[in-house]
Amino acid sequence: MIHVELLRLARRPRTWMILTMLCGLPILVAVFVAVSNLVPAPGQGPAFLSAVLSDGSLYPAAGLALVLPVFLPVSVAVLSGDGVAGEAATGMLRYLLVRPVRRTRLLVAKLIGTMSFVLVAVILVAITSYITGVLAFGSSRTPPVSSTPSSGAISSAVTGTSVGTVSTSLSGTPLPAGQLILRVAYGIGYISVSMLGVAAIALFLSTFTDSALGAALGALAALVTSEVLATLDAAGGVRPYLPTNYWLAWIDLFRQPILWHNVQRGLAIQAVYALVFLGAAWANFSTKDVTG
Repeated sequence: MIHVELLRLARRPRTWMILTMLCGLPILVAVFVAVSNLVPAPGQGPAFLSAVLSDGSLYPAAGLALVLPVFLPVSVAVLSGDGVAGEAATGMLRYLLVRPVRRTRLLVAKLIGTMSFVLVAVILVAITSYITGVLAFGSSRTPPVSSTPSSGAISSAVTGTSVGTVSTSLSGTPLPAGQLILRVAYGIGYISVSMLGVAAIALFLSTFTDSALGAALGALAALVTSEVLATLDAAGGVRPYLPTNYWLAWIDLFRQPILWHNVQRGLAIQAVYALVFLGAAWANFSTKDVTG
């Protein structure tokens, strides 16, 4: 069933259209930055974007920061929301369950299919961003003494702290090229897992309706609510438990040494949301009459 779901996902034009859009956004931003030679001020805009003029090899991190807040969650919500509801709307769900296919196995296949898409999408964004960054901005080089020091530092992209060279961690210590590649790989894994909660919520809603759009919009509404609550001082008590609260913790992977505290909390929060909403999805779907 998992193999069939992965093949089905790979053959759908919508999947490739979403992947093209996700990879196209960093490319479009790189074109504008390369033409204008302007980037957001240190500490403003997407993470790492203010450093790419000095080192195009950092653009994968900037590309991931560009797609994470909106475009990637929307894509995950659309695909996962279509998991059960889309099958029900076309009548395929009734056919699948008559065969017989265990409902638990079907839910697992849908989740694995969505998360496989996320992993492929994040990897493709990182690869295309690296190629684009190197072609548009060149590889690592030390900025001239007369230039603004923060323009060549990774840390300036997030914290506004200037350091002397482009191959520097957020903590100000040297970060070799091999370590940079490893940190990007860590970031890819963390961002992929960060979408687990979105997928679980959308799949849960998908078991309640025959409308894939309704399930996707419901998941997006939950995420927007999470983002709004995260900005309210009055909601400070619940902020650590919001599904979007630790999405940007992957930036800590580029510190030396890595600050694991928020990363671990982010992984734990996603695991909790996945268990709760997948359990609720299973409880509803296992008793739902779809063959009548």
